[in-house]
Amino acid sequence: MPFERSSASLCKVLRRLSTPEKIQRFLDDLPYNKEESGETCRSPRLALAYKTAHCFEGALLAAAALRVNGSPSLILDLESVRDDDHVIAIYRSNGYWGAIAKSNYAGLRFRSPVYRSLRELALSYFEHYYNVKGEKTLRAYSRPVNLRRFDHIDWMTSAEPLWVIPDYLCEISHTPIYESTRRMYMDERLFKAGLVGRAK
Repeated sequence: MPFERSSASLCKVLRRLSTPEKIQRFLDDLPYNKEESGETCRSPRLALAYKTAHCFEGALLAAAALRVNGSPSLILDLESVRDDDHVIAIYRSNGYWGAIAKSNYAGLRFRSPVYRSLRELALSYFEHYYNVKGEKTLRAYSRPVNLRRFDHIDWMTSAEPLWVIPDYLCEISHTPIYESTRRMYMDERLFKAGLVGRAK
């Protein structure tokens, strides 16, 4: 498929995702990219072409849909210990923050726009953010990153891997939300609930 045609197809799909709820439903229906961590870093166009996305690719796809429909293409990095970071697309409605996300864990996805600050939004993920041992691992969050700063690499449509974006997220400052060395573990029922629908 010629590049121009595939780019037009991307915008056509994204325009249909006209609300955060529609974007989230689309991400939920998109199969989870089970490539080993670090194997793929695809643009929204390629994620649609491959019909799969992991957390980071889902956040970019959500941010692209927000942008096409008139909102800023904002993402935010949730930083963890002994676990993978989680990247979410964020948006504002009536002055409140919400989030859209792709995750293999049920509790790390959508957030309605009811949070007065980014700290409140980040904290809403704390109880649901855990590793395979059941340890709660969320520790910090980044400032919002507007993806228009990466327009020069055509982040929405590029055929090349977009490693420059996660590299940038690792470099910027993060605000701690929990600094104790004490480890906290999940309630077993909540642990199991978070795995519902998980791609193995």
